[in-house]
Amino acid sequence: MGSVGIVKPQQEHFSEPLPLRSGAVLADYTLVYETYGTLNADRSNAVLVCHALNASHHVAGTYEGEDRSEGWWDNLIGPGKPLDTDRFFVIGVNNAGSCFGSTGPMHVNPATGGIYGADFPVQTVEDWVDAQARLMTRLGIERLAAVIGGSLGGMQALAWTLRYPARVRHCIAVATAPNLSAQNIAFNEVARRAIITDPDFHGGHFYAHGVVPKRGLRVARMIGHITYLSDDAMEAKFGRELRAAELGYSTQEIEFQIESYLRHQGDKFSEYFDANTYLLITRALDYFDPARDHAGDLARAFAIAREHKFLVVSFSTDWRFSPARSREIVKALVDNRIEVSYAEIDAPHGHDAFLLEDPRYHNVLRSYFARIAAEIG
Repeated sequence: MGSVGIVKPQQEHFSEPLPLRSGAVLADYTLVYETYGTLNADRSNAVLVCHALNASHHVAGTYEGEDRSEGWWDNLIGPGKPLDTDRFFVIGVNNAGSCFGSTGPMHVNPATGGIYGADFPVQTVEDWVDAQARLMTRLGIERLAAVIGGSLGGMQALAWTLRYPARVRHCIAVATAPNLSAQNIAFNEVARRAIITDPDFHGGHFYAHGVVPKRGLRVARMIGHITYLSDDAMEAKFGRELRAAELGYSTQEIEFQIESYLRHQGDKFSEYFDANTYLLITRALDYFDPARDHAGDLARAFAIAREHKFLVVSFSTDWRFSPARSREIVKALVDNRIEVSYAEIDAPHGHDAFLLEDPRYHNVLRSYFARIAAEIG
């Protein structure tokens, strides 16, 4: 198994306005993306990878120069890996509203000549899928062999089968849900309030003030990070280990290693992630609910996807997107007699398991992609 090696981001500009679910319009935008592998002669081996909250188009490989960052799913994608780039042409796209190159809040609003800031239009999962579909058309790909994503990416994969049923054959939804629970919406709201109440936020127009609401971003990341790990994983990694040899008896300084870890994660996140992007993406998570347009009936929502094949994967210790939520998706598919495979992996890592190299998890994906490759021929 190898790496796809050195990769370079590409971009496509779209001047045709994109109507959004909110009623607003994204008038002019650019999508940044990366590709790995080779598109075959009949263009039937393309696989789209949808990213989660703080990821990007940089799915596999590394960059040249000082930024040697490895793609966030590099353990999954490459020659001989479960998503084998010797067989498939893999595309990773950065969604509009994100902060990794595609048009977002930190870019110029062509209508005003100023930075969008908080005026960047609210995005939904469906809006992102619409933009991705336009990019696939631009790349000459009329039908995807598969679309895959974990967490928020899994929601996008599901949405592809509902919005463009004729343009995708297989859907692989990992560690995801048909909508957020009230508890999940609550976590997102607390994180957003941490950002919005930061004095440096300035109503989302902090760019004009030359500041960044880092305090809010730090707290938002700390809240999120807690929910990505299982209790067992956190206990095994940190337990009640102290940072110093003795207690300092302080209410403000770091006493435990877990506190040090969370502060480190928060500090790192605040240096590269955009505050308005965080608000936009967590709101997109909140809004996703395909059953809403079908009187709350998820089976009715998936009736349009009868020609697709699905793989749904969950992890036993993922309490933010629990296996029970994945089984809701499976039931809705079975109720429609849609072909679906389901794997529940007994993994200790919590929600972050979808990013890790668990051999049982990867073997499930390897087998499924081998099946897709055999169909393509």
